Amino acid sequence: MNINAALFVQFVVFFIGAWVAMKYIWPPLIQAIEERQRKIADGLAAAERGTRSLDDAQKKVAQLDAQARSASQQRAAEAEKQAAAIIEQARRDAEGERARILAQAKAEAEQELARARDALRDQVAALAVAGAEQILKKEVSPQVHADLLGQIKARL
Repeated sequence: MNINAALFVQFVVFFIGAWVAMKYIWPPLIQAIEERQRKIADGLAAAERGTRSLDDAQKKVAQLDAQARSASQQRAAEAEKQAAAIIEQARRDAEGERARILAQAKAEAEQELARARDALRDQVAALAVAGAEQILKKEVSPQVHADLLGQIKARL
């Protein structure tokens, strides 16, 4: 066999094989490679979106946490203000009650003093009449007695 013929046949077989490969094998292979590249690109894009979404979620969580802390501190401050107001109101109520009780006690003391003075006047008047009766050694009529007691009370 001739080497040129063998080379020619190998050349023809090579080109036929290359043509078959380019016609039937190469396009699906390129398509599979391109599909794989698209899937990888889509996966990377999804991962990037996920990363951005995670970052956004973390920022939102931090913002919500800050808002919750702020609201908590505000509520605590309001509770302290309310407690102080309640304490102040109780203090004012207690002061008012104390003043009322003191006024009532003073009024009762003055009434007792007035009653004691009246009783003392009555006793002094009775003693004076008894003393005067003994001095005079005579009985005084009840009407004169009452008038005399009234005059003595008025003087005391």
